[in-house]
Amino acid sequence: MQLARALLLGLMMIGFLTSHDSAAQDIESLVMPGELVTGHADLESECSSCHKMFDKKGQRQLCLDCHEDVAEDVAQNRGFHGQRVEVQTDQCASCHDEHHGRDAPIVILDEATFDHRFTDFELTGSHKEADCEGCHAPDLKRREAPSTCVGCHKDDEPHQDRMGTDCTTCHQPTEWLEAKFDHTTTDYPLLGKHLEAACLDCHEDRTFPDPPTTCFGCHEEDDAHDGRSGNDCALCHNPSDWHDSSFDHSRDTDFDLLGRHAELICSDCHSENPFEDEMDKSCVSCHLEDDAHEMHRGDQCDTCHSSSVAWDKPIFDHDRDTEYKLLGGHKLVACNDCHVEPIFEVELTTTCESCHLDDDVHKQSLGTQCENCHTEVNWQDPLFFDHDLCPFPLLGAHDEAECENCHETQEYRDTVTTCVTCHAEDDPHGGNFDDQCGACHNPVAWDIWTFDHDLQTDFPLTGAHVNVACDDCHRSSLAKMKSTNGSCGDCHRSNDVHDGEFGPDCGRCHSADSFTEVRSIQ
Repeated sequence: MQLARALLLGLMMIGFLTSHDSAAQDIESLVMPGELVTGHADLESECSSCHKMFDKKGQRQLCLDCHEDVAEDVAQNRGFHGQRVEVQTDQCASCHDEHHGRDAPIVILDEATFDHRFTDFELTGSHKEADCEGCHAPDLKRREAPSTCVGCHKDDEPHQDRMGTDCTTCHQPTEWLEAKFDHTTTDYPLLGKHLEAACLDCHEDRTFPDPPTTCFGCHEEDDAHDGRSGNDCALCHNPSDWHDSSFDHSRDTDFDLLGRHAELICSDCHSENPFEDEMDKSCVSCHLEDDAHEMHRGDQCDTCHSSSVAWDKPIFDHDRDTEYKLLGGHKLVACNDCHVEPIFEVELTTTCESCHLDDDVHKQSLGTQCENCHTEVNWQDPLFFDHDLCPFPLLGAHDEAECENCHETQEYRDTVTTCVTCHAEDDPHGGNFDDQCGACHNPVAWDIWTFDHDLQTDFPLTGAHVNVACDDCHRSSLAKMKSTNGSCGDCHRSNDVHDGEFGPDCGRCHSADSFTEVRSIQ
């Protein structure tokens, strides 16, 4: 029953409102939920400006009819509203809610999180770091911010309007100073070092059109020639490397630059005006002061030296150009070691003693024919000397002895050749025998001796005497023993059991075979 009354009342109200517009408006005002924002305050008395009765979806079109610029963006898919997909279907009121008072924020915009990609001007490069108010003036709508370079940078544009307004032809927002202008589109393509030059190095006034295009036009102040070589720099230089001259000394002059000469700079040889120089091309004209020979070798330097080879490595071939070949150690000798005097004034002798007399270790005792024993290959290791051809051939153990064992000095001819001269200190006989060691010994082995007592003395060894050691009898010098008469008593007096009663002639009773066997006296 109550539901029926409510429906009836509603139908009556609809009929009343549709037939009386003013009354309907008054009622709408009575049910308005709150004041509109200041910008829409003049629409409070006309609810139909934003609302369609019983048609909530129609409200979106009413907004677009009023906000024509937004409607055009949506239709053209441009700007913030035109690029947001949800704007095509959602009601405007879903973002721009009204009836919350004059100062209510109807535009919900968080600058910290706003994504500029949904605009016609995506932020790239340095623009990402710019503050919003740098481009968006506070008295203008966000959509009214300029989108061209000159719109923002007009005041700090350095080209004075001479380069037009399309800044992107050369610049990019990543780095304003990194221009990408293609210079090959001009009448002056950049080559070599010019590619590394900054624009302002040539275009100082930043206006760019009509800068100087000649070398001298830019480089007059740093011309190392001070204008003496003219202003056509391209005759010698190129933009790849200013110090890499394209001037070909071999082609353009009659003096080839070879070897170390090719490493020199022009001023090392030429005066301040190289194009007017009349150069003397002889070596001494440049190198007289540093001539290590002090003119002792004359002025024909090219006889020994070449500019294509290091100065300290002469091309002179001693074997080919002289009658004295350098062999062995002579190849390593410096020229000045032999050629003390001017080489073209003093003729050197080629004998060994002419150079080595002062260091002759033999003190000239062996003469001056050094080549009889030595060669240039190794002075210390005689090659030809044969000791067996000397008066004292090396036999047995002597052949293994070191030279200095016998030769205290290298004056070899003064060396004494007797055995005792070298072996006196190790004589096991204590000097009891004379110095004729060779009578018993030979150089094969000192302990192998061949002395025959029966043949070489007047006292043949018989009987028990054959097995007696030498020093059993030879207890005094050989000279002293030779002075005895050779009787038994000379050796056996100390053990004579007869105390000399039978005289010194023991052989009357005894024999050399056995002292204890006594034979009958005849």
